[in-house]
Amino acid sequence: MDSSFGQIVQEVSNWAIPVIFVLILGYGAIRKVKVYEVFVEGAKEGFNVAIRIIPYLVAILVAIGIFRGSGAMDWIIAGLTPILKPLGVPPEVLPMAIIKPLSGSGALGVMSEGLKTYGPDSLIGNTLSTMMGSTETTFYVLAVYFGSVAVRRTRHAVLACLLGDLAGLTMAIFVCNLMFG
Repeated sequence: MDSSFGQIVQEVSNWAIPVIFVLILGYGAIRKVKVYEVFVEGAKEGFNVAIRIIPYLVAILVAIGIFRGSGAMDWIIAGLTPILKPLGVPPEVLPMAIIKPLSGSGALGVMSEGLKTYGPDSLIGNTLSTMMGSTETTFYVLAVYFGSVAVRRTRHAVLACLLGDLAGLTMAIFVCNLMFG
C-alpha cells in the first residue's frame, strides 16, 4: 500500500506545476488579462528590486567574510563550548548555529564538512542536518526584504527572527539528542 501511495504522490508532484501554470493562464484569459504583458511588467519590477538590494547583499557577504576570516567564530565557539557541552550541545554543531543566521551557503558548507567528517548517520550529522532545516538565514532575509522596500528601522524584527532561530536550534538539538543520542 505504501508504494501505491508513493506513486500517487509522485504523480501529483509531476503534474502540480503544469496544472497551476494552466490554471493561472486560464484565469487570466477569463478575466481578459494580458498575461504575457503583465508577466513582463512584473519581471521589470523584479529586476529593479534586485538592483535595490545589491548593496545590502554585498554588505552582509562582506560582514560574513570578515567574521570568519578574523577568527571571531573560533573564539566564540571556544567560549561557548564549556557552557553548552554539559547541556548536551555537541561543540561540533556550534559553527552551524553561528553561521546559519548569516549565510545559507556558509551553513551548507559547514553541514557538508560535518557530514563528511562525522558521517550522515551520526548524532552530529543528524543534528547538523536538522539545524539546517530548522532555522532561517535571518540577516540575509532581512537584508533582502527590508532592502527591497528601503526599510531603515527594523524595530523588533531582528530580535523576533533571532529568537525564532534560537527556538529552532534548541529544538533541533533536543530532538536529535532524544532520537539519535
